[in-house]
Amino acid sequence: MIKLEHIDKKYADHHALKDVSLTFPEHETTVIIGPSGSGKSTLLRAINLLEKPEMGQLHFDDLTVDFSQPISNKLRFAVRRKSGMVFQNWNLFPHLTVLENITEGPRVVLKQSKAAANQRAEELLALVGLPDTGQRYPNQLSGGQQQRISICRALAMNPEYLLLDEPTSALDPELEAQVLRVLKDLAQNKQSMIVVTHNMEFAELVADRIVFFEAGEAIYDGPSKTFFEHPSARVQEFLNAISLK
Repeated sequence: MIKLEHIDKKYADHHALKDVSLTFPEHETTVIIGPSGSGKSTLLRAINLLEKPEMGQLHFDDLTVDFSQPISNKLRFAVRRKSGMVFQNWNLFPHLTVLENITEGPRVVLKQSKAAANQRAEELLALVGLPDTGQRYPNQLSGGQQQRISICRALAMNPEYLLLDEPTSALDPELEAQVLRVLKDLAQNKQSMIVVTHNMEFAELVADRIVFFEAGEAIYDGPSKTFFEHPSARVQEFLNAISLK
């Protein structure tokens, strides 16, 4: 389980996170939504220690990070070992094949044998519908395919949680649908996920819980069904603003 307590993050001219306390249960999909600049990505990056808040604590199973104190490399590695991060842009190594991109981490960090890493990579490629792409290079794939490879690369490290920061924002609608179908399957298989997205259809379909952020604060944290079927005035205003209906 991931638990955040009293997380506070300030930039020079922006208070990104304001005393945020949240819990992310295992085997559930939590979707974080809200206006641009509300703190969603900052929160996700703090969980993966890519951002360091000034205050607060992160509890990840038996690990505790006190953000008011220096974070050792050992603790940083231990936290990141438990989570896999997928970014807006897929960040694949262009000089490595798809198979090499997926197996690099397991072989170097997890010390897996080449045979074991390759076998797991092939299983993951089949899982995301790309079983015959192992020997291709990233520039030979579409954006949607590359993002699915990024998900494979994260899953290859056997993370407890998958963290996804706007994973489809750079894709056209058809390619976006390819990636979202993969995430839907992972959610149905109870992969623990925290997803930042603007796609409300995906959020309503897949999320167990919704966290709605505004101006650095979580103003809703609860079941997806309640969020969409019985929205507060502010949530309804937000949903209306992003709908074409």
